[in-house]
Amino acid sequence: MNVTRIQRVVLLNNQCRRCFSTSTCFDIATCIASLQSCAHHANLSKGKELHLYAIKSGYLASPLVVTSLINMYSKCTLMSNAFKVFNYPTDLDKNVFAYNAVIAGFVGNGLSLDGFLVYKRMRHLGVTPDKYTFPCVIRACVEDLEVKKIHGLLFKFGLELDVFVGSALVNTYMKFGLVMDAHEVFEELPVRDLVLWNSMLNGYAQVGLFEEALEAFRRMRKNGVVACRFTVTGVLSIFSVIGDLCNGRAVHGFVMKMGYDSSVVVSNALIDMYGKCKCITDALGVFEMMDEKDIFTWNSIISAHECCDDHYGTLRLFDRMLGNKVQPDLVTITAVLPACTHLAALMHGREIHGFMIVNGLGKDGSNNGFDDVLLKNALMDMYAKCGNMRDARMVFNKMREKDVASWNIMITGYGMHGYGDEALDTFSRMCQAQMVPNEISFVGLLSACNHAGMVEEGLEFLAVMESKYGVSPSIEHYTCVIDMLSRAGKLTEAYELVRTMPYQADPVGWRSLLAACRLHKDPDLAEIAASKVIELEPDHCGNYVLMANVYGVAGRYEEVSEVRYAMREQNVKKSPGCSWIELINGLHVFVTGDRTHPQTEIIYSGLNSLATVMHEYGYVPLI
Repeated sequence: MNVTRIQRVVLLNNQCRRCFSTSTCFDIATCIASLQSCAHHANLSKGKELHLYAIKSGYLASPLVVTSLINMYSKCTLMSNAFKVFNYPTDLDKNVFAYNAVIAGFVGNGLSLDGFLVYKRMRHLGVTPDKYTFPCVIRACVEDLEVKKIHGLLFKFGLELDVFVGSALVNTYMKFGLVMDAHEVFEELPVRDLVLWNSMLNGYAQVGLFEEALEAFRRMRKNGVVACRFTVTGVLSIFSVIGDLCNGRAVHGFVMKMGYDSSVVVSNALIDMYGKCKCITDALGVFEMMDEKDIFTWNSIISAHECCDDHYGTLRLFDRMLGNKVQPDLVTITAVLPACTHLAALMHGREIHGFMIVNGLGKDGSNNGFDDVLLKNALMDMYAKCGNMRDARMVFNKMREKDVASWNIMITGYGMHGYGDEALDTFSRMCQAQMVPNEISFVGLLSACNHAGMVEEGLEFLAVMESKYGVSPSIEHYTCVIDMLSRAGKLTEAYELVRTMPYQADPVGWRSLLAACRLHKDPDLAEIAASKVIELEPDHCGNYVLMANVYGVAGRYEEVSEVRYAMREQNVKKSPGCSWIELINGLHVFVTGDRTHPQTEIIYSGLNSLATVMHEYGYVPLI
C-alpha cells in the first residue's frame, strides 16, 4: 500500500470516527464524502457503518445520500443492498440521480437485464433520463434492435450529439458488428474526445478491421488528440495480429517519450507485440526493464517464447516464475505444456500436471469459462508425445466432454508409438460416439498402420476414407501410405503410388522412398528418388546424406565421393545437430560443437569413448 492510499484510509477512518462522536456534528455533506471514499476503496464494512448512521440520523430523506449509498454498495459488488436502498420508502420520489446510480450499478456488475428493467420502470413513472442515464442503458442492451430504439429516443431528448452518449453508442454498435451505424454516429458528432476516438479505434480492431482502426489512429493524431495508455494498448494489439514490427517499434518509441513504459499494461502489450512479431530479444528487453510484473506479464513473456518456438526458454521462464513466487494460472499452463510436448520433457509435464491437481486448475466446470477441453487436450498431447500413453489415456478417460481433437490425439499417439490395434480401436469408438473424423483423424490412422506394419488396413482406409467418411485424401495421406509401403519393402507399389496419385509428390514422400531404398538395397530406384527430392530441395543436406548412405550400403564408394563433391559444389553443409536430455535437476540442451556447457570436458570425454567403441565395431561415417 503506497503513502497516498494510507493517507486516504486514515482520512476515511477519521471521518467514520466523527460519524459516531457525540461531540462532533456529522452533517450530510461529510456523510456523502465519506460514502464516496468508501465506494472508491470498496470499503464495505465502513460503508455499512455509515449506512446505519444515515438511517439513525434521517439522512435517507436526502436524494444525494441515497445515491451515494447505492453507488457505494454497487462498487462493493453488493447489488442486493444497493437495490434495497433504492427501494427504501421515503416521502420523496426517486430522482434521475438515484435511477442513474442503480442502473449503472447493475450494468457495472454484469446484471444488464436488471439495469434495463429499472430503466423501463423509470420511464413508466415519468422520470426524465439524462445524458448520464443513456450510456448505461445503451451498454445494457442485449439486442441490436434495442440499441436502435434508444438511439432514436436520443433525438427526442436532444442528446444525439452528446459525446458521452455517442461513445456508448459506438461501443455497443461495434459489439453487435454494426460497423456502419457506429461510423455514422462517430462522423455526426461535432466534438470528439479521446474516449470516443478510443471507442472507434478499438471497435474496428475487435471486428477485425485493422486498416480502418489504424486510419482512425492516424486521424486522431492529425486532429491533435494525444494518445493515452488505453489507445497505445489497442494499437499494439493490432500490430500484434498483423505482425507489423516496424510500426510496433515506432509506437514503442512513443511510449518511451510519453513515459507510458511505467504502465504494466502497456509493457505487457509491448511484450505481446514483440512475441507475435517473432522478436523475442526485444520482448525480453521490455520484460527485464519492468520494475513491477503481474501474472499477465509472465504469461506474455512465456507465450512470446513459445510463439518463437523457444521451448527451452519457455520452461526456463516458467521455472523462474515459480522461483519468484508467482502463482501460474490456466493461461500459463496452456503456454508451457506445448513446450514440454516439443521437448518430450515428461518430468516437467508431470510437475505441471501435479501443480494443476494440487491447485484445482483444469478441474471440469471450475475454470471460469476457460476451455476445459482445450486444456485437457494439451495435457493429453504432452503425455502422448512423451511416449506415456497410459497417462494420456487416463486424462482422456476422465474427460466429460471430448472434441474431435481429443480423439485425434489418442489415435495419433497410439500410432506414433506402434500401438496399431489400439489406434484402430480408438477410431472405431470415435465413430460409435457419433464424432465425425476429419483429415487429421486419417493422418493419425494411416500413420498408425504405417508404424505397426498394418499395410492392408492402411490401404483399405485410404480407399474408403472419402466414400465412407466424406474426407478427401490429401497429399499428407498419400505420403503416409507411400512411407508405409516403403517401410514394408513394397518399393514397386510405393513408386507406383507416387506416379499415379492425384498430387505431385512432395519432398517428404520422395525422401521416404529414398530411405527405404537404402534399407532394401535398391540403388537404381534410389537414384530416381534422389534426383526428384534434390530437385525439390536442393539445399537440404539430408537428401545428399541419404543418397550417400544408399551407395555406401551397396558398396559403391565412388558414387559416395561424387555425392560429397556435389555437396561442396552446391555449398550444402550438414546442419548442426541439436538434442536435449531431461535429468532430475532440469533440462540440458546440446548442439554440435558446443563447448559452453559447464560440464563440457566430462561430456566430450564420454563422447570420445563412445566414438572409440563404435569404431571398434566397424562403424565408418559416410558423410
